[in-house]
Amino acid sequence: MKPNLARSFLGTGILVFFLLMACPLWAQVTIAVLSGTVTGPSGAAVPNAELSIKNVATGQLTKTQSNSAGVYNVPDLTPGEYEVSLSADGFANKTVNVTLAAGARQTMDMALQSPSINPGAPSLGDLGFTPDQSKGSAQDQARLDKRSRMLKTHQRLGLITTAPLLAAIILGNGAAGKKSTASGRELHAAVGGVAAGLYFTTASFAIFAPKVPGTTVRGPIRLHKALAWIHGPGMVLTPILGALAYEQRNRGEKVHGAASFHAAAGAVTGVAYGLAILSVSIKF
Repeated sequence: MKPNLARSFLGTGILVFFLLMACPLWAQVTIAVLSGTVTGPSGAAVPNAELSIKNVATGQLTKTQSNSAGVYNVPDLTPGEYEVSLSADGFANKTVNVTLAAGARQTMDMALQSPSINPGAPSLGDLGFTPDQSKGSAQDQARLDKRSRMLKTHQRLGLITTAPLLAAIILGNGAAGKKSTASGRELHAAVGGVAAGLYFTTASFAIFAPKVPGTTVRGPIRLHKALAWIHGPGMVLTPILGALAYEQRNRGEKVHGAASFHAAAGAVTGVAYGLAILSVSIKF
């Protein structure tokens, strides 16, 4: 082989060798890594949370899950703007944006929140929980989680109860006055019974929710609890007066005495209950 040709092959081989060696180094410099921990409202790790990392510029989508400790790790991302979507069973979905620089190993911890009936629903802070109480001992944490679940159930059932309560008020027109009929009275009494049953079931979740020492009531919850002193006794008194009125009507008598206040008691109870619902559904 001629010397010039040999030197040419040797030079080409050296160039290829350095290029091959430089490729991994170049990749290590330019790629980015995104990692972090997924937690719930109480600060506890959320395993098996689904993460979708979308490159805003290219639309490329990368998916992963958090492990048993709530930790996720997404390597080999090109630098740029990303939209990170996070979801897990029992929690509200969350989307955040992040910018990754070349060679960066960026940590982004994400906290999921419990699902709400509506955006204006009260938060744990509204219910009087302090940040320290959200990160207490295991026993305190279990008590806090149980209280949170029961109050959320209280809120959902409270909204459901509005339907039969409103229906009972409307059907009251067919159970009173000259338009009163036996079937109208029975239907009104049946729907009213359903409303009362749901009401007291709803109330039980708030009454028997575990108490957390040191919690303070603030914001719209103050008004919500104050209104309970109106619609609570009203939900006890209204069915009693209704039963008296029902018996008087069935005997062919005109409603008289204490029973004559049944409609007024029902109206006041309904208004107070509606205001209580609105007090925790709208941010002031």
